[in-house]
Amino acid sequence: MYAKRDFEVKFTKTEVVAAALPMQEHWLPLSNLDLLLPPVDVGVFFCYKNKPNEFTFGHMVAVLKKALAQTLVSYYAFSGRLVKNTAGEPELLCNNSGVDFVEAFADVEFKDVNLYNPDESVEGKLVPVRKRGVLAVQATQLKCGGLVVACTFAHQVADACSANMFLVSWAEMAQFKPLSQPPSFRRSLLLPRRPGAYQPSVDNMYIPVSSLPPPEDQFEDEDQAAALSRIYYIKSDLISELQTLANTDNNENNKRRTKLEAFCAFLWKTVVSSRGFAGDNYCRLGIVVDGRSRLIDGDEKQAKLISSYFGNVLSIPFGQKKIAELNEKPLNWVAREVHEFLQTAVTKEHFLELIDWVEKHRPEQALSKIYATRVTEEEPAVVVSSGLHFPVRKMDFGWGLPVFGSYHFPWGGKSGYVMPMPSPKGNGDWIVYLHLLKGQLELIESEAAHVFNPLDSDYLCF
Repeated sequence: MYAKRDFEVKFTKTEVVAAALPMQEHWLPLSNLDLLLPPVDVGVFFCYKNKPNEFTFGHMVAVLKKALAQTLVSYYAFSGRLVKNTAGEPELLCNNSGVDFVEAFADVEFKDVNLYNPDESVEGKLVPVRKRGVLAVQATQLKCGGLVVACTFAHQVADACSANMFLVSWAEMAQFKPLSQPPSFRRSLLLPRRPGAYQPSVDNMYIPVSSLPPPEDQFEDEDQAAALSRIYYIKSDLISELQTLANTDNNENNKRRTKLEAFCAFLWKTVVSSRGFAGDNYCRLGIVVDGRSRLIDGDEKQAKLISSYFGNVLSIPFGQKKIAELNEKPLNWVAREVHEFLQTAVTKEHFLELIDWVEKHRPEQALSKIYATRVTEEEPAVVVSSGLHFPVRKMDFGWGLPVFGSYHFPWGGKSGYVMPMPSPKGNGDWIVYLHLLKGQLELIESEAAHVFNPLDSDYLCF
């Protein structure tokens, strides 16, 4: 399973792809919710098989570039630049300066790519580094004739929902289809109220950067301090089993815990399992909530506007529990705790209050407290972002569906990051990307190996 060989990538060509139609240069402000995001990049990639002599690499690249130029007409924010305004805040200069498009060749076959360890196989090889624009694209030809299509984008400009819209539109344009969901950049949808108002609960979730404690050396063991990326798959029957366990003795008006809540509860218990830390040590778990459906709140007109909104509409509620308690309590108890802290961020009012909270603290940068809390090996923190709407089965550029796709987000912080996504097989299995401390990954592979299966080419049917 682990006998995969290392490989090098030869970057053969880089050019700039701009929107197919001219546009007038203009400024697009980031919303208050965009300003909550730190300046980090997110990667995403898709792997395609190619039948011998069916499509040449040159043909596929030409299709990708032409469709990208056409898609950027609607998604013009991805063809601009992030710059600082007079207040020192990031702002988008929409000037159609284009997207860096990298062509590359990897002397390796799909079956030999160690996708279980993306730090070895993806980072710096298959996913591009964003150097100047908002978006960078890379197309990599493999030795077997297969293709990897990858993007890296600035998180301050787009969340996963926005990126998914763009990716689907790009694939639709490649097949000469009309865009099923053109993007909206209507920032007035997220304007603060006058006067603004928010509850103390928002102060419990977010913090101005000036209020952060000074950095300290948090880990004595540098080896354990290393954050690593791994990709696993979880079979659908195990996901259902976790959900059943999470709903045992659930008498809350028959409201079942979701599969995501059950998974998060299991993960929360697993990353601290078999730990003999003192009873006062805590572990924190956060879950990213998409606010689009929350802001609709039954309003059909609002639904049409906000569902296609391009930008960040996120909040990160989190809970903290003593490690001893997480070890002792059953999964259904932990799932109830997950459900309860999620309820603080699943309303329209919460997102309106969050917008008002940012407005009060501008232009100072702020961020989620789970990222700001001091993270140590003894008191870890993990954030889960649901990628269950990841459009892997819609990414057909004209040469078939991908055999694999995943986000890639080795963001560099000590807080862990986990994203479950649907399997490209469409059978209910999950692909799970994890970026965790080495010790946490060791616990997952020793205590939960029956659930987390290291991704292997046998599973992907290369």
